[in-house]
Amino acid sequence: MDIAVLSISWIAIAVGLAGTIVPILPGTPLMLAGMVMIAWVGAFKEVGWGTLSLLLALTIVSIVVDVVASMMGAKRVNASPLALVGAAIGTIVGLFFGLVGVFICPFIGAVAGEFITKQDLLRAGTVGAATWMGLIVGAAAKLALACMMVGVFLFFYFF
Repeated sequence: MDIAVLSISWIAIAVGLAGTIVPILPGTPLMLAGMVMIAWVGAFKEVGWGTLSLLLALTIVSIVVDVVASMMGAKRVNASPLALVGAAIGTIVGLFFGLVGVFICPFIGAVAGEFITKQDLLRAGTVGAATWMGLIVGAAAKLALACMMVGVFLFFYFF
């Protein structure tokens, strides 16, 4: 049974790591679940509650980054509220179009929302680009946090 749980846990960590880039997967929460299961199998000897608390904190930061990143990009260029709504809707719609949709649809949504509000295509494009950059910066930050989680976990698991 322990081997099955460990196998599923390591798979959860790997899939979660991929989920930091592909938003349809739960990313760091899935990684945390895998890490908690591995700690549980080891009776919390190698990886204790202090380490798991740190991993939980990194998971929470990752979730906050995920929610705030593209909105902050749009806010930097004073995007209209409708552009922010458009970016959020674009993100949800993008989930149905795979990885390409996840990166393009928030841009399209922000551009559409800003264009409806301001009727200025150049301004709408600027807002869309800022939203997209926020999304990219957020994905990079989430990936960095996920790698940090793996590093912390592996350090305490093996040393």
